[in-house]
Amino acid sequence: MSARPVIPAGGPLHGTVRVPGSKSLTNRALVLGALAEGRTVVEAALFSDDTRLMAAGLRVLGFTVEEEPQAGRFIVYGEGGRIPAREAKIDAGNAGTVARFLTAVAALGSGNYLVDGSARMRQRPILDLILALRALGCDAVAPSGCPPVWIRARGLIGGTATVRGEVSSQFLSALLQVAPLAASPVELVVDGPLVAEPYVEMTLGVMEAFGVRVRREDPVRYLVTPQRYAPRTFRVEPDASSASYFFAAAAATGGAVRVPGLGPASLQGDVRFLDVLQAMGCTVEWEEEGVAVLGPVRLRGVDADLSSMPDMTMTLAALAPFTDGTVRIRGVGHIRYQESDRLEALATELRRLGQEVVIYPDGLEVIPRPVRPAVVETYGDHRMAMAFAVVGLRAAGIAIADPECVAKTFPGFFSVLDALLAGRR
Repeated sequence: MSARPVIPAGGPLHGTVRVPGSKSLTNRALVLGALAEGRTVVEAALFSDDTRLMAAGLRVLGFTVEEEPQAGRFIVYGEGGRIPAREAKIDAGNAGTVARFLTAVAALGSGNYLVDGSARMRQRPILDLILALRALGCDAVAPSGCPPVWIRARGLIGGTATVRGEVSSQFLSALLQVAPLAASPVELVVDGPLVAEPYVEMTLGVMEAFGVRVRREDPVRYLVTPQRYAPRTFRVEPDASSASYFFAAAAATGGAVRVPGLGPASLQGDVRFLDVLQAMGCTVEWEEEGVAVLGPVRLRGVDADLSSMPDMTMTLAALAPFTDGTVRIRGVGHIRYQESDRLEALATELRRLGQEVVIYPDGLEVIPRPVRPAVVETYGDHRMAMAFAVVGLRAAGIAIADPECVAKTFPGFFSVLDALLAGRR
């Protein structure tokens, strides 16, 4: 396994950073483009492992998906809700959106389908989605409660399905995307708290952009009548999750970083991480072309509920060693079931760096201590690699193991970081 050379620590970072398109928006647009009737163009799209897995999975299901990475766009030819292939084996890798969304898409077909993935994907829960699809008329099984999933599809009948919200919002998003194409109305009821709810709001926003409306009866009930998706040109916003590492770079070093293309009306819930940075003492400036973060002289500790933006757990944890007080992160117990066991991984690597860490069922607490030099293990998790790179911008002697894992969502991350470092004052 390779390790990136020691990241050069130093003074404040200043610059403008252009981040690639949102993975979450790209993959939703690819799915809805395939379910629409006709040609959809996804512009300013992300080209990464996860989005290429989504495109490949759609092709296996019989859709035509063209890639134009130099132009930054995918072109999808939708079949109006029809799944062309009658048999398919979908490799989701370790991409949760691919496994969950395409399991639901396959349920619309007529035939036999298999959804599988990497060794880690075979440890990631999917049973709640399977049970909900079965309630809507799909014959699907996942004997271990995780992939592989076998689907004997004859389309979705409709009706009422209950889905738990405390493991992943992707289950509800997957169901919402296919519900308009069921034979009769679908009512989806969320059981328990819904984690990462902004991602569901994002799903509803993209569905509306493709011409479908969902009625939310109350906070836990969604009613979807039979409708058709319309093809369109869909422009993807810059990825707010990817931007967070550069906002954190400004916070950690007392610098100033601008990211064009993000606005306060973004469909991405992770832009709310800027509120957390403000609570820690940063200045956030919304500009006509984007947003800028200015780091403080002293970074304050914070007690933050990140249940609505769990991917920001790693970014905030990476800032914890540089705060003047404890950082407590709540509401993220479900991240144990993501690309890695993120709570355990964070605790292990923060302790490797000399930090004092307490793990709770719903999160963790970091008591800052002087940072020790170390090679940080990443567990094949892109967000671990990007977050701990921020630590190395201020603390000397930090290297990142397996830096190539960032290709999952941000293949050019370290090149962009190097360009920002080149302008260090």
